Amino acid sequence: MTPDAPLALLAELTHRCPLRCPYCSNPLELAKASEELGTDEWARALREAAELGCLQVHLSGGEPTARRDLPDIVAAARAAGLYTNLITAGVTLDAAKLEGLVAAGLDHVQLSVQDAQAEGAERIGGLRGAHARKREAARLVMAAGLPLTVNAVVHRQNLHNLPALIELALEWGAGRLEVAHVQYHGWALANRAALLPTRAMLEEATRTVDAARGRLNGRLVIDHVVPDYHAVRPKACMGGWGRRFLAISPRGDILPCHAAESIPGMVFPNVRDKSLRDAWTHAEAFNRFRGTAWMPAPCRGCAHAERDWGGCRCQAAALLGDAAQTDPACALSPHHAMLREALDAAGETAFAYRG
Repeated sequence: MTPDAPLALLAELTHRCPLRCPYCSNPLELAKASEELGTDEWARALREAAELGCLQVHLSGGEPTARRDLPDIVAAARAAGLYTNLITAGVTLDAAKLEGLVAAGLDHVQLSVQDAQAEGAERIGGLRGAHARKREAARLVMAAGLPLTVNAVVHRQNLHNLPALIELALEWGAGRLEVAHVQYHGWALANRAALLPTRAMLEEATRTVDAARGRLNGRLVIDHVVPDYHAVRPKACMGGWGRRFLAISPRGDILPCHAAESIPGMVFPNVRDKSLRDAWTHAEAFNRFRGTAWMPAPCRGCAHAERDWGGCRCQAAALLGDAAQTDPACALSPHHAMLREALDAAGETAFAYRG
C-alpha cells in the first residue's frame, strides 16, 4: 500500500553550532562542514519534498545560520511552495542576516532558549553572552514582522523557572511557546541523570502550563511536550514511523525522524542517489516499522497499536539495543521498570557538555 504523503520536512542543514547544550539530540558523531549537502542539492531535495506532498520545511541544525547559503536555501524552499520555519539558537542572527532571510521569503522563526535568566541559560548552553544575543534576535524578528515561537527545552535543572520562561515568551513577543521536555537521544541520553525531572516537578509543570493557558488564552499558545519516562503509554512518535514526517541529515541521509540514524544496523537512503519519493515509498528503512505487522507482543493486537504505533523506535534501540522491541515507555513492556530505575538514579549531577 502506498503511504500517505508526509506533511513536513526537517532539513538539518548542518551540525555546526556555537552552543554546547548537554541535551543535544544530534548524533554523538557530528557531520563535518565538508560532508554537508551543497546549495543545489538542498534545492533539489526541497523541490522533491514539495512534489511529494510536504507543506512546510523546518530549517534546523546544529545552527542553520552557520550556512552562508541559508538565504538561497530559503529562496529555494519558497520557490517550491513550502512554508519555511527557521529553528535557531539566535546567537548569530544579526540584522543583516535576518534581512536577507526575509527577502528570500522566510515565514517564521523558532528561537530556542535554555533558561529564563542569563546565568542559568549560559551555564546550560555553554556560551557566555548568549542570552542577551537571543533577546536581541527576538527583537529583530518582531521588528521584521515575522511570527515568533520560543522553544524552551526544560529539564530537572530549569523546570523551577517555567513561570519565568512563560513571562519571557510574552516579553519577547512570541505568539507561541513550546515547553519541550528533553527527549533522551544523543548527548541527552549521556546526561540523563542530570536532566530527568521528578514526578513532582512534572506535575507542577503541568499545573503551571494549564493555568497559563487559561490566563493567556488569545495571547500565547502553549504546547507542552512531556517526557516519556513518567508515562504509562508511549507517544505516537512523529505520528508513527514513516507516516507524517521525514528528515534529511546534513550528509543527505533521508530519515523517518531526526534521531533514526542512531539505530545500529539501519541503512538509510541518501538524497545524492535516491529521490525523496523513492525513499519514502520504497526504502526498506522506511517500511521496516510502518503500520503494525512488524510489532512483537505485547504491541501486536493491542488496542493502542494504531494510536501510538509502538512508540519510539529510537528509544527502544537506545535502551534495549533493538529497535523492534516494545518501547519501554509502555507500562506493558517487560522492560518498563528500567525507566523507574533511571528516575531513581537521577540527581543534581554535573553536565557532560557536547564537544
